[in-house]
Amino acid sequence: MHDNVITHTAPARLLGLLKLMRPKQWVKNGFVLAPLMFSGEFLNANAVSHALIAVLLFCLGSSATYIINDIHDIESDRRHPKKSKSRPLAAGIVSVPMALVLLAILYAALICGWLVAPQVVFVIAAYTALNIAYTFVLKHQPVVDIFTIAICFVLRVYAGAVALAVPVSAWMFVTTLCLALYLAAVKRRQELSQNGTEGRKVLQKYSVSLVDRYAEMSATGALVFYSMFVMSAKPQLILTVPLVLFGLFRYWYVVEELDGGESPTEALLADWPLLLTVVSWIAVCIWALWPVRG
Repeated sequence: MHDNVITHTAPARLLGLLKLMRPKQWVKNGFVLAPLMFSGEFLNANAVSHALIAVLLFCLGSSATYIINDIHDIESDRRHPKKSKSRPLAAGIVSVPMALVLLAILYAALICGWLVAPQVVFVIAAYTALNIAYTFVLKHQPVVDIFTIAICFVLRVYAGAVALAVPVSAWMFVTTLCLALYLAAVKRRQELSQNGTEGRKVLQKYSVSLVDRYAEMSATGALVFYSMFVMSAKPQLILTVPLVLFGLFRYWYVVEELDGGESPTEALLADWPLLLTVVSWIAVCIWALWPVRG
């Protein structure tokens, strides 16, 4: 037991509860906005409001799954050199009952969200079920664990499309899947190279060379499918292809030379050239897709 839980002040506990929700990881929910941008509806106030509501609901849903995962992994996290200090439950800053209360609040908010955007909440329910399966079973299955993470990103894009009631190109789905597989493979690579097989049981069934090949294959697929999507459906976005290529190169540099990549979000926020590349890609996309009023 962590007896030091009672020594933490109320502000420290509140900060711990906020950290338990992993707000930095909300950056991933930016994928929900992809259909808004590629549909060219970003000047439509109604469409923007629906998309932002979907992002908010997905932030609540993803935070809830993080809490479930942290409760389930609390003992293993306490033995982890980094997670024992960075995870509020493992560090004893937040107690399990407090985490359960926060979890109930998040799910209550999602139930209220059903009244506003029922189809989006339905996608989040599928995302939640998949993540629960991941927490208890799938994360111990090699290859399946990587694909589960990737499918969660695809569900984010689908939620954005559902929120706007717009179709999503098959190219976008397969590109998102490949990009997410790339990020997930790199994450496993960094966990192996930095902590060995101690952090996760599934890492015992991987090798650095194997996940390197997974990452290379996925990155190539993401670039090829994105380029085909641009050339076949959105030729005005051709200027974004070099940015995507540079972003893939830069991210791999961050992984190899700067030891980033175990957390894609932290790698993005910590490396200004990579962050600038993403911002530039968004800016060019908006410029190229800006509706022309005749």
